[in-house]
This record gives sequence, C-alpha cells and structure tokens, in this order.
Amino acid sequence: MPMQRRHRTVLITLLALIAASAMARAASPSVTAVLSNSEPGPGETVQLEIKVSGAQSANVPQEISIDGLEIHQTGSSRQFEMHNFDVSSSVTYNYTILPLRAGKFRIPPQTVRVGSESLRTPELTLNVVSGSNNSAAAPQGGHSAAGFGKIAFAELVVAKKDAYVGEVIPAEIRLAFDPRARPRLEEGPELSGQGFTSQKLQQPRETRETVGGRTYQVYAFKTAISPARAGKLEIGPVEAKAVVVLPRRPSAPRTTRPRSPFDLFNLDDPFSDPFFADPFGSMGERTELPIRSESVTLDVKPLPPNAPPSFSGAVGNFTMAVDAKPKSLQVGDPITVTATISGRGNFDRMKGPSLEDERGWHKYPPSSKFKQDDDVGISGEKTFETVIAPNENKTVIPPLTFAYFDPIKENYVTLRSDPVPITVEGGSAPASGVANAQATPTQPAPSAAPTAAAAAKPADILYQLTDIGQTRSFAPLYLRPAFWTAQLAPLIVLLGFALWKIRRAKAGDREARRVAALQEESADLLRKLRGGELSPQEYFSDASRVARVKTALAKNIDPNTVDAETIASAFDLDEAERTRLLTLFERTDELRYSGTGNGNKNVPHQDREEVLRLLESLRV
Repeated sequence: MPMQRRHRTVLITLLALIAASAMARAASPSVTAVLSNSEPGPGETVQLEIKVSGAQSANVPQEISIDGLEIHQTGSSRQFEMHNFDVSSSVTYNYTILPLRAGKFRIPPQTVRVGSESLRTPELTLNVVSGSNNSAAAPQGGHSAAGFGKIAFAELVVAKKDAYVGEVIPAEIRLAFDPRARPRLEEGPELSGQGFTSQKLQQPRETRETVGGRTYQVYAFKTAISPARAGKLEIGPVEAKAVVVLPRRPSAPRTTRPRSPFDLFNLDDPFSDPFFADPFGSMGERTELPIRSESVTLDVKPLPPNAPPSFSGAVGNFTMAVDAKPKSLQVGDPITVTATISGRGNFDRMKGPSLEDERGWHKYPPSSKFKQDDDVGISGEKTFETVIAPNENKTVIPPLTFAYFDPIKENYVTLRSDPVPITVEGGSAPASGVANAQATPTQPAPSAAPTAAAAAKPADILYQLTDIGQTRSFAPLYLRPAFWTAQLAPLIVLLGFALWKIRRAKAGDREARRVAALQEESADLLRKLRGGELSPQEYFSDASRVARVKTALAKNIDPNTVDAETIASAFDLDEAERTRLLTLFERTDELRYSGTGNGNKNVPHQDREEVLRLLESLRV
C-alpha cells in the first residue's frame, strides 16, 4: 500500500509539472468583449461578456458608469482545455446592461489587468431603439417580467432581428432557477420552429445573476441559427424539463388535492415555508417542472438575384489563401492545390473555390476539413484540397475564385487568388528543337585554285590521273549535304512516332487513374451510406454523388457536370425510378441550402433502403 501511494504521488507530481510547464508555454493573455444584442429596446437587459484568454484570473471593473445605462457585474466562469499537454485557460466575466432610455451609447475600452500586464477591451456600441415591441421573454437579451419571482424561467436570446437567408445568427438559451430548488435538468433544452436550422447545443456556462431583486442560478447554452427561407419566422419556443425540490406540506389532510408544480411555479416565494429551512431537504420533495420560453420573430430577407457563377451559398465575411505543391512536374502529374477560407459565416454550407479557367486541366473532387475558433462553429477556417493535373505544358495555375454574400455590406463579394507559377515539362517538343538537333554539318572549304604560274602538265599517264582528280570531288559520303537531307525525313518520322507513343501511354495512364479514383470514391461512399451513421445532409449529398460518379464511369464524362436528367438517360430509368432520382436530388439541394436539418438527426431506415436500392440499380 505505501508503495502504491508513493507511485500515485509521483504520478500526480509529474502531471502537475507537465501542466505547469505547458501553462508556462501558453500564449500571452488577450481580451475580447461582446454584446448579446446591439439593438435592444428601453428596459430590455443585454448581456456583456469580457473574456480573458491565457489567464486564470484578472482584475476587471466591477461597474461601468455610462449615463443612460446601468451596468453591473453578475458573475464569472473559467474554462480549461488540454491538447497534447498544451494547457489553455480563459475566464469570462459577465455583466448585465439595463438601458434607461433610447439612444446610441458608446461603451469605451475597459482596462483589464492580468498580472503585471494591462489589456484593453475593444470599444462597443449599443443602439437602444425606442418603441421596441418584442414579445419574447427576452428575444434580444432581456429578462421577461413574467419571470420575476418564479422558481424557474427560460429565455431565448437572439443576436439580431433581421437576417438574410443562410446567414448564421448567434443565439443563447438561458435557463434560470432559484438556487434553493436544487435544480437538475432532465430534458432539453429544445428549440422548436420551422424554416431554420440550429447548431448543436454546447455545454452550458453556469453563473449566478440577480433578476428582479432575486438571485438565480443561470445555465446558458450557446448555439447558432440559420434561416432557410425568406419571410417572418417564429424561432422557438424553448422547452425543457427539470427536477426541483419544492416545500412539502406535511400537515395537509389526506383528502386535500395534491398540489401541481404549476401552483408553486407562480408563487412569489414558495420557499418562505419555514419547514423548507431544513438543510438536509427532509421537508422537501422532488418534482418535475416543465419550463417554456416565449418565441422570437425573425424577419428574413432573400438573397439578391444575379449571384456570381462561383457563389455556392456562403454567407458571411471571408478571406482566401491559396498554395500549390509541387511546382515543378511533368505533363499529367498531379498537383495539390490548397485553398484556405477564413472568417465568420455558414461554413457548413460552403463549397470550395473553383478554377477560373479549367481548359487544359484535369480536376478531381476536392476534400475539406474545418477548424472552428468558437464554441458553435461560426468563425474559423475551412481548408479545401483539390488535385489537378495538366494535360499540356503550363506556366501557371489559373486563379481560384470564391464568391460569398456579405450581410453587412448587403452585396456579393468575389475573392480571386493570384496565379501560381509552375514549371511543366514534357509534351510536344518545338520544331526549332528538332531543327537544331539535326543541324547540317559544315561543308569543307573548296580547294585553292591552281596558280596561273603553274607549270605545264607533262603529257603522260600520270597527268591524266591527276587531271581527273581535280575535276571530281572525293569527299566522304557522310560529309555530303545530300546524305543528311535524305536521313532527315525518316528521323523526323521516327521522332514523331516516339512522341505519339509517349503521349498515348500517358493519356492511357491518366485515364486509368481517373477511372480508379472514381471507382474507389463510389465504393467508399456506398460503405458510408450502408453504415447509417450520417446526418441527413451528409447522407443525401453522398447518395447524389454516387449517382453522378456512376454516370461518369458509364459515359466517360466529368461527374461534376452530371445532373438528374443525364443520369436517367444514361441508365434508361423507368418513370418510377426517374421520380425517385429527382426526389433524391431535390432533397440533396434542400439540405445543402438549409444546412443540417431540424428534428430527427438520422435518416429513417425506410428512406435509406429506398435510396440504396436506387443506387444499386445504376449498374456501370
């Protein structure tokens, strides 16, 4: 036993040292500040969060004095994260802002001290709109007056009232309980409504806040909503169930009707019962308590017409960085083009950028990965990797274009990268190269003419032979121009045949790689579809991709150009199969446009079986 204790002590000490060294390597502290709503009405409270990253504690102002606003600190929370022994910590300080009148207020930068460092928050602007007629419990961050004095209440905080289709809007669900009720959440919270999608709720942040003169234990769940259609949408209500401890009435006669939790729900202070002062709760009883908030009305505007060709539904504000490797290669060799889209918006609906000019390039389907910078995935960066191969000599990779809609500027923005210089070798050799390779040898200089003063030739047989030699050339055959002229034609034919064979072999190899890649992609997607663990958006997107890939293999075309009519014609589908195929593509477009679906997160078994039967009928 002592040996085990020593081992445990050594292990704890080692972990503490690792954590301390990792925290020593942590980044320098930083501070941010955000408002839950920038346009409330008079009397509607707004939540202010000051988050200090890279520190476990900080000195922040307890109150912020601004004429026309009451700002009080209501609590704080700490977060710790460890990744590969790298520890990061942050602390969030919460404030409640109560506007006293309408107007535009400036919240100046606040000084935050972390150790010996002084940090400053960004300047914030609060525009208090007069005549606000919000009907939610706190549709823009305010507490419902009906919630004052209750055991528990819920509210839905939405960052803005107006939005565009596809825009991602931060939202927060707040559940407040009287701490004496010792609450325990049983179900939810769940956000109901139609015509929008919502991100998965994160783990709640727990704080203590004073509302209407009473202290509440508040659980705040962060999420984000994205409208899928234009018009007025009702967001919510939020519903949840909790188990709370309520005072028990032991003196009540047995014939008395038991009280409903709703009877206590609306009492000013049910805990005023003296029996409930028992610290062990023997005079209390646990009761299931349903909680429901008011809904929020969101005015959704459609996206403007005449979108750029490269627009695929991205809404937000983004930047793009592009790189490619390798930059020196042969014709037909692959190049990996990496495009990183950073910013804030609906990353789940985003498609990768496209080549401005695809002529002379073979393009494969891209892959992507997303790294989020916040709790709900509104901000971050998405990296797309696309493999392309040059079919001919190229000097640059054409620019990549990516279009998105900016809801702040209310117009479309197209990002265009710079061309990436590359070196591609191979392909047809220039004619000048052949000519230079076959340069004609230099002819020998003519013999010097005999001098006029030459002596007279003797009249004998030797003279006759010498005279014959002076009138004819005895240059070797390989030095004669006619010889090389006769050899040039077959040499050019042979060189052309060799280049043709090389080009044909590369084309065949490239086509074989393309077919193999498409077959592998189809098989992988079918395995994923049979697994049944995909979300509706992923399931129907992968299913439509399988249909496109099979058509591309059957007709030797690009799968990205295939639509439902092409598939139906390629496989000669009957009317029933054609209808199921069109339904599949319509469902895919609907989910791609609206992001992840509401309600059920899995595709029903019957729908999956019907889709798989349709895909199996498409035989290559």
